[in-house]
Parts: sequence; structure tokens; C-alpha cells
Amino acid sequence: MAQGYLVDSELLVLLVAGTVDPDIIRRHRRLQHYAPSDYEVLRALLSDSPIYVTPNTLTEASNLLRTHADPERTALTEQLRALIQASNELIVLGATAADIDSFELVGLTDAVVLAAGSTHYPMIPILTADAWLHHLALRSGNLESQNFMNLRTFG
Repeated sequence: MAQGYLVDSELLVLLVAGTVDPDIIRRHRRLQHYAPSDYEVLRALLSDSPIYVTPNTLTEASNLLRTHADPERTALTEQLRALIQASNELIVLGATAADIDSFELVGLTDAVVLAAGSTHYPMIPILTADAWLHHLALRSGNLESQNFMNLRTFG
């Protein structure tokens, strides 16, 4: 089993939507720049690996999922619930995240991800589709980060 990833909010949304029905990816307004093939890449990457989340990434993912149409909202919510129950939740205080240099640039959710990796859980790499978050993680010098956009198949 791999060491796993601390997964950002947008990729959690992709994972949940694709697990419910890959066709949702094409219709969900927050996932329009993804394709079902991206879900397959993400699923393969995360298979047999622990998924790490923070309360902040879960809250953001929940809010993003709720922007989808009502007919599938229940299924998306249930899949998010299953993901929450199966994942490893990392706790970083907001005050800790607010103290990092890039807080103003990235906001609370991404600052928590950066703080989690740099101060609390340095052995867990970040998996993100956010180029800015990826850049800041690498620039810190003590974080490992994987940019999901470099893994996409564009097929």
C-alpha cells in the first residue's frame, strides 16, 4: 500500500462525482474542465492508498458538490459521506494556517493543506489540481506535491 495523499477539494469533488456516475463530471459546473478519463486516472492513483483530508477540504468539497442539480444530489452526498468515513482526517487549527506566509494568497482551505504538510504531517504528499497550491508547496522546500494536471490523459 502506498503512503497516500492529502487530496485537495476539487479532486475530492472529482472523485465523488466520478464514483457516483462518471457522466456527472461532464454536467457538473465545477468539473467542466475534467473528463471521465480524469476520474479514472485519479481513481487508479488513489487505489490501495490512504486518502487524507482536512475538515476544510471536506467542507469546500461538500459546498462544491451541492452546486449540482437536485436529482443526483442525494447520491453525491451519500458518496461524500462514504469518502469521509473511509478517509484519514488531519486536523490543523485555523490559527496555525493563518500564520503561514501564503495565507493571504491562498485562503484558509489551501493554507490548512500547506500547514498540514509542513508542520503536522510532512510525510504525506499533497495531490492537487491547483497549480498555485502545487507551486507554493514545492517552494516551501519541505513539502512533496503532485500536480494532478500533469497526470491527465486528455483522452
